[in-house]
Amino acid sequence: MAQVLIDTRNKLKSAVLSAINKGIENGDFPAADIPEFSIEVPADAKNGDFSANAAMACARAFRNNPRKIGEAILSYLDTGDLPIEKCEIAGAGFINFYLSADFYAAVLSEALEKGEHFGESDFGKGERINVEFVSANPTGPMHMGNARGGALGDCLAAVLQKAGYYAEREFYINDAGNQIAKFGLSLSVRYMSLFLPADDERCILPDDAYHGEDILDRAKEFASVYGDKLVSVSEPERQKALIEFALPKNIDNMKALMSKYRIEYDTWFHESELHKGEVKEVIDILTEKGLTYESDGALWFAAGKFSGNPEEFKDEVLVRSNGTVTYFAADIAYHRNKLEKRQFSKAIDIWGADHHGHVARLKNALNAVGIDGDRLDIVLMQLVRLIKDGKPAKMSKRTGKSITLEDLLNDIPADAVRFLFNMREATSQMDFDLDLATEQSSQNPVYYVQYAHARICSIIKKLNAEGVEMRKCTPEELKLLSSEEEIAIIKHLAVLTDEIITAAKAYDPARITRYVITLANLFHKFYNAQRVAVDDEKLMMARLNLCEAVRATIKNILTMFKITAPEQM
Repeated sequence: MAQVLIDTRNKLKSAVLSAINKGIENGDFPAADIPEFSIEVPADAKNGDFSANAAMACARAFRNNPRKIGEAILSYLDTGDLPIEKCEIAGAGFINFYLSADFYAAVLSEALEKGEHFGESDFGKGERINVEFVSANPTGPMHMGNARGGALGDCLAAVLQKAGYYAEREFYINDAGNQIAKFGLSLSVRYMSLFLPADDERCILPDDAYHGEDILDRAKEFASVYGDKLVSVSEPERQKALIEFALPKNIDNMKALMSKYRIEYDTWFHESELHKGEVKEVIDILTEKGLTYESDGALWFAAGKFSGNPEEFKDEVLVRSNGTVTYFAADIAYHRNKLEKRQFSKAIDIWGADHHGHVARLKNALNAVGIDGDRLDIVLMQLVRLIKDGKPAKMSKRTGKSITLEDLLNDIPADAVRFLFNMREATSQMDFDLDLATEQSSQNPVYYVQYAHARICSIIKKLNAEGVEMRKCTPEELKLLSSEEEIAIIKHLAVLTDEIITAAKAYDPARITRYVITLANLFHKFYNAQRVAVDDEKLMMARLNLCEAVRATIKNILTMFKITAPEQM
């Protein structure tokens, strides 16, 4: 909420509490502890600007009808200098409050004075949070899940920062383990097929290897530089050389693609670093606690024993019989690194919904190594379906293969990709309409919002050309903004800070995307119903101030989400 709204709500709650105490002193209510009650913004504006549930909350303690309690509270209520125009009892006993013109003028003044900082708060108190997202395997191209996860993760970190948290963005590079071994084998087969007969066993790609054209491309790149120098070496030596050549290229490509997507990570964390000692530390901790055992040549974590619920938590392999460490063991070490070694108070991971079964397992393992598993929060993200010409689109027209994130960013403006992927909460499946994303009409949400910003810039520019310069208005002049459309805009501006805090607490940055769409809609309604350039100079200035507050707020939100705010369209 705007600070004036927060202050008004807090003072109003104190006033209601004071009224209840006066009722107790005068014998209207029995001497009892006053239950907790709330002052909320009603979903329906017809029920006022604030609504208190104090009468219902006190009904049992005061052994009386809520409506009668509410009437008694009103009889003692002193709103003093609060910007309250009227208050009334409604329904079962809600006390509804209607704000005065003084309040709306104060909100607009705050929005204009705070400018780019409007909506910010210190709610998070600088708490250190690590947000890890995308973290695609560096063995192949990024897909649509990475596209959605990138927008959600980056925008979530931005919302957390606006809400007063210290948030770091992190990409976890899986450059160790089974997938890298498979990567090396796949590269080796593709490389050998460039020089040997197709029926040579070294040219036959196993079913579980990587079959993408990108693997062949990397093998060809190596061959173009070094020729057949690896044909005669041992298989391990060949795979090692190919991995050392191809992996950095893939990682550099991922970094370039994320940059193109306007995502700048604070940390690119390599899984391979964990294998220099931290994975062993985790295994040693579990062993010292008697939570590991050997079976069939492998080392296991006794997950069921630790949890006390072996039916829910199956034991996990930490080290395979061939001596290789499992991804699960590395995952424990990685999150221990974030939460214990780097001292983040909270780690947030954005995962695909298909990983839901891994959440409880990992939290249980963290508890086992002495870290509160509740310090890890997982946002599970549902699938994306691409739509083209009203039908599901799976293949790239350019390559004839699956559409990748790179394909998407080559065909669709980054503004549209980031905005549209951040319109729905992570838990909902979504359709991404490729035609809509490039459409320049009010049907395209990002265009609709950007056009509101450009329209306001045009209004200001046109008036400037006519010799009209916007000036700061007095509170009395801002009170001239009394139309339904004007009040609706100011009310919406007033709740921005609260919306950002709510979005941060719920890990739902899409809430702010929906907020700015509503703001643009309210502005377009105002523009169609009211003229800015009117003969009354004071009213014209008040409306210009309103336009500027809307423009600045739209730009703030778009900038926060790394989406451009054009001045003309």
